[in-house]
Amino acid sequence: MLAKLHYSTKNSRFKFAALLALSSFAFGATISQQAYAQQALNSTVTLTPDVGGQPVTAYLPDSVTYNPNIPTPESVLGANIGEWHVRHDQVVNYMKVLAEKSDRITLEETGRTHENRPLLLLTITSPSNRKNIETLRKQHINAMESGDKVGSDAPLVFYMGYSIHGNEPSGTNASLALAYYLAAGEGKEIDALLDNNIVLFDPSFNPDGLSRFAQWANMHKGKQLVSDSRHREHDEGWPSGRTNHYWFDLNRDWLLLAHPESQARIKQFHKWRPHILTDFHEMGTDSTYFFQPGVRSRKNPLTPDENVTLTEALAQYHAAAFDEQGELYFTQEAFDDFYAGKGSTYPDLHGSIGILFEQASSRGHLQDSINGKLAFKDTIANQITTSLSTFRGALANKAAILDYQSGFVKSTQSLAKKDEHSGFVVGVSNDTGRFNAFIALLNQHHIRYEVLTENHEVNKVRYSAGQAIYISTNQPQYRLVKSIFSTQTSFENNTFYDVSTWNLALAFNLDYAPLDKGDARGLELGARDTLKQATLNSIQSDAYAYAFSWQHYYAPAMLQTLLEAGVKVRSSEKPFSAVQYNGKNIALQPGSIIIPKGLGQPENVASILKSVQQQLQVPVFSLRSGLTPTGNDLGSRSMKPVALPQVLIVGGEGTSEYEAGEMWHYFDTKVGLPASIVDQHNVARALSDPSVTYTHILFPSGRYHFSDSENEKIEDWVKAGGVVIGQKSALRYFAEHKWLDIEMVSQESIDNAFDDSELSYKDGASLYARKLVAGAVFEANIDKSHPLFYGYDDDTLPMFKTNNMIVEASNSPFVTPARYTDEPLMAGFSDNAMVALMAESTAVTTQKMGRGVVIGFTDNTQFRGYWYGTNKMLANAIYQSHFIR
Repeated sequence: MLAKLHYSTKNSRFKFAALLALSSFAFGATISQQAYAQQALNSTVTLTPDVGGQPVTAYLPDSVTYNPNIPTPESVLGANIGEWHVRHDQVVNYMKVLAEKSDRITLEETGRTHENRPLLLLTITSPSNRKNIETLRKQHINAMESGDKVGSDAPLVFYMGYSIHGNEPSGTNASLALAYYLAAGEGKEIDALLDNNIVLFDPSFNPDGLSRFAQWANMHKGKQLVSDSRHREHDEGWPSGRTNHYWFDLNRDWLLLAHPESQARIKQFHKWRPHILTDFHEMGTDSTYFFQPGVRSRKNPLTPDENVTLTEALAQYHAAAFDEQGELYFTQEAFDDFYAGKGSTYPDLHGSIGILFEQASSRGHLQDSINGKLAFKDTIANQITTSLSTFRGALANKAAILDYQSGFVKSTQSLAKKDEHSGFVVGVSNDTGRFNAFIALLNQHHIRYEVLTENHEVNKVRYSAGQAIYISTNQPQYRLVKSIFSTQTSFENNTFYDVSTWNLALAFNLDYAPLDKGDARGLELGARDTLKQATLNSIQSDAYAYAFSWQHYYAPAMLQTLLEAGVKVRSSEKPFSAVQYNGKNIALQPGSIIIPKGLGQPENVASILKSVQQQLQVPVFSLRSGLTPTGNDLGSRSMKPVALPQVLIVGGEGTSEYEAGEMWHYFDTKVGLPASIVDQHNVARALSDPSVTYTHILFPSGRYHFSDSENEKIEDWVKAGGVVIGQKSALRYFAEHKWLDIEMVSQESIDNAFDDSELSYKDGASLYARKLVAGAVFEANIDKSHPLFYGYDDDTLPMFKTNNMIVEASNSPFVTPARYTDEPLMAGFSDNAMVALMAESTAVTTQKMGRGVVIGFTDNTQFRGYWYGTNKMLANAIYQSHFIR
């Protein structure tokens, strides 16, 4: 809306006179004359702001009356809903006010975000239920575990969750109105909902991202709303508010649990096991509104068909509500329900009905779209509409939903009995760090396991007593267990919105094997407390030297901690054995860290080592002598000094915030390395700063556009001894500027690998999907003697591939230490033509540049913060790169 000047033609002379009077003040006009003139102007000119937003009752049904003693959102916020983007602290404040004023609400802080914002869950039900809430919860959980049918008077449990993507804020803003509706509403409609059911209310899945985006949208809002899509308000800066503190997509973290927001949510999910869980999102501005069931063939194969049927029944109520309002919508297309780590799919594997809602986004307060001007308040209104229709649809289908959850338990038990596999055995290997992280994930998902108490061999792999677990498929979490060990490569529908596999054993690079019922009968099993932990050694203050193995996941963290404490260390280029203080020999592999006492160590070096060993659970060995029984002695020139690294991650516009965030997250939370994130337009300037000496530069995927002089600055820095590390699309830039001698397989070559002679126009989308690698596991042959693979035990490594980029480099073992195998696909979908192109292509490459080195990773070594198996490749690029020749 344009600013309006409200005055009539007959007042124009008066207005001109007032302006003249004001201007004459400098030439002797009296103060009274000026005041009169100002009053005249004020009385004739009015700027009408276009603020958007409306009172809460305008969003809610008029069939409900509201308790006047319950404060409205606008009375607490000081503005109507939709007038401004609400910040998370404002949401928290209003929810606390409601909990204080309403006898229907119990408010719980379930955790804190990375930025220390509280995660809230409101339990909303009638006062009589509230007094008996724990008994009701236990009755529900007992019914879920037993599969017994419940009476029609049993409560439905709703989990209403909003805005897991921070820049999709209509859900959280809608939650203000819905919380008020549940707290203050009076009448038959509210009584039917709250007298016999329980609503778990999560107003903001992603507080950090929501607050970041609210600041962006609000700081660019004027009194007149600008709908131009090119307006800065609608074009976020880097990083976007979609992600959390570390720039992760939290809607991909329901299974992986890399972040406190997800960990807190899953804990509450399993505490309650809701019947229905809602997941409110936004999509492109030119869209309308989407709600599930979506495409039936694109659901997870472990989700029962009855789940989709019930979702379809609920969808009738969403459609009816939008039909009444004349709103546009769609349902059975576009989105899938396959990846178990999404908010609408994880519940489906647990007998809940997860429902995805997607609203066209105003990405601000008002934006032009092909459907007209899209106002923020209208996006909020639609999320309120489908929240209420979820309640209406669920109550109308309550008997069927209650029956479904009990039937889900019985069908799960039946599937487990029929399964050819009775379970999976998983081994610890030489790294308890990775294994313990895997165990922690199983525990959070309530997956049961037992410990092997006798050695067992499967396919020539030995699983040692106390160092391996058995995960039976005969358990309530059967469907999730099958999902996290899936190696499926062919699917009914091969079009994926997200990744097509998430095999956790492969992600953690752990030995594992499925067992049939005959194999399982031979297992001797014990309780969880029989699992052996790493043996921590006594640190001898008068030892000649100390050492620890690089095999351990937290060895890089230990090294970083020691370097920061001023401890002088060496890393070994070759394997060797050493004599421990107790006289026993210890074999150590390349990359092992040595701390010789004779290097002028801090006086308290022994106590430092003792403390760090305890903290990180990395065994430290006290050595008696520098003379080694095998391999080079401790004073050998092959024992190279390790310096404290100074790492720069290239970020900013043009780079992938996800990958930059994953690098940051790994260094910050797994290694303890304080990496600098520098926008790409400042990189050359940073390298010129004499106050900071960077040792490594990391390039995540991105579009890079350095000037010739900036490129020259980076190249000079590498030639002087720096290390440049790039991954995925960054390698295109490396190849273009001859930083790496590699070739990228062209899109034309990929197109030529597919025969389209028998296809028709309608097959175009399907063909395009076949050329993608949306997320699959590929096996690579690795050279363990290469510094980038120090600490690895096997000759092969599962790598996660999320793009169809194919790199060809020299076959020299000095240049290409990792190639994909000749049959590389291990799990997930990838078309046979793409697999053939990937076979034996380059996975990792290195190249010297002067005294420095350039390293290229074809794939993301830190994918979503849970692909532990490849994390050490990046650590080696930081701490072992001095060995690359």
